[in-house]
Amino acid sequence: MIATDLIKKLAGPLGGVVGALLLGHAGYDPVICRTAAVAIWMALWWITEAVNIYFTGLLPVILFPLLGIAPMKAVAPMYMKDVLFLFIGGFVIAFTFERWNLHRRLALRIIGTVGGSPPRLLAGFMIASWFLSMWILNTATATLLLPSVLAVITQLEERGHRRDGLAIALLLGVAYASSIGGTATLIGTLPNLVLLDFWSEHYQGAVSIDFAHWFMFGLPLSILVLGVAWLLLRLIYLGSGKEEIDTSWHSEAVKKMGPTTYEEYVLGFVFLLTVGAWFTLKGIDFGGWRIPGWGPWLEAQLGVEGFIKESTIAITMAGLLFLWPSRNQPRESIASWREFQRVPLGIIFLFGGGFALASGIESSGLGQLMSSQLEGLAGLPPFLLILSLCLFTTFFTELTSNTASTILLLNFLAPMTSNIELHPLIILLPVTISASFAFMLPAATPPNTIVFGSERLTIRDMIRGGLGLNLICAFLVTLAALTFAGRTFGF
Repeated sequence: MIATDLIKKLAGPLGGVVGALLLGHAGYDPVICRTAAVAIWMALWWITEAVNIYFTGLLPVILFPLLGIAPMKAVAPMYMKDVLFLFIGGFVIAFTFERWNLHRRLALRIIGTVGGSPPRLLAGFMIASWFLSMWILNTATATLLLPSVLAVITQLEERGHRRDGLAIALLLGVAYASSIGGTATLIGTLPNLVLLDFWSEHYQGAVSIDFAHWFMFGLPLSILVLGVAWLLLRLIYLGSGKEEIDTSWHSEAVKKMGPTTYEEYVLGFVFLLTVGAWFTLKGIDFGGWRIPGWGPWLEAQLGVEGFIKESTIAITMAGLLFLWPSRNQPRESIASWREFQRVPLGIIFLFGGGFALASGIESSGLGQLMSSQLEGLAGLPPFLLILSLCLFTTFFTELTSNTASTILLLNFLAPMTSNIELHPLIILLPVTISASFAFMLPAATPPNTIVFGSERLTIRDMIRGGLGLNLICAFLVTLAALTFAGRTFGF
């Protein structure tokens, strides 16, 4: 085991050195060779997880200055870009939901409305997971719902009902829906934010990616994929599923929570205010009819342009919760500093490493070299090209972090878009979404890992349910990108 870990760790730097030597032998500029070495090193460590993926994100801070690729003053700002404040503000709001149990109340309300027979109970859990993961981290969503799923399974077993198929379906349904819901909103999952910053950095003259237009594209697609996932799990694991399930656990859980608190009402108000502000920030186009955005109007009054972003709103609303006093905990605010301290520092390093790597690839000229090597893909029919990329992304993500795989693939594919007649977003958007549609292995996404940790699933169970869904999702994402992405984003 120790020897295997050592080999994985050495593979990164050795692979980088070999890559640099091969490029140098071919006569390429030394800066391109050194940048390629860092990119290969990071890719190998991210794929194999030889070291913590968050530490790998720090390699540009160490290597770019030492190898003469970029100075420290250029690398450091990559680790605190404006999109990270969208991530920080969203996390604080999500952690505040957890503090006051509002997310649990919402989940119980959804499950109570839908539950009953096995298919309806599965739908209830999946809808709850899907909805919550639009707004809070999918890891938190799966963690929240897992105890309720296990409670249902345990009650069935105590009553002598052996519903192994239902147990597998519920566990996989929560995991799948957590990943699916995250694709519906710009803040739902980390790969979406990676694309947001990557797009704003490399395609400034193109269409903008904002909350409203992403939602108009992502929501219909996620609803369709959720329906397919539910149908697939029902067909594979539930059979007829006509008998009613005892849901007394639900009434007991609702009674235990008690009446809705003042803090939950405030949180609900601030949450709706946040979503409304995100939707109307830049305006929404409906064909020939347009709702003007409040952001451009306010900037015009101030005599500025491009100052207000989705991240401004996220931090503003997190700050509002931090200042709003609590009634049930005197001398406390609804969001305490503890919620800010819970923001995972490692994610910032992971994001920053990806942004720094992208900047180095572009400034060194490595991006142009990569583009020339991928020219052969430009000859493929659009449907086949995008489907191939979606399938590759999905199965590649089964083996590594979806955020890390998105960072790598966007860096490799972005140079290619200049040689293809398709709009760049039609290439990069489906690749990003496909990174969240990996359902086959425990390591693919955090929700998969969490439900697998219940020890009620086998790898065979996950492959049986996930393989078909992987293939169907790649097809649906490709179809969506080619049919209505252009109309949604306005290109």
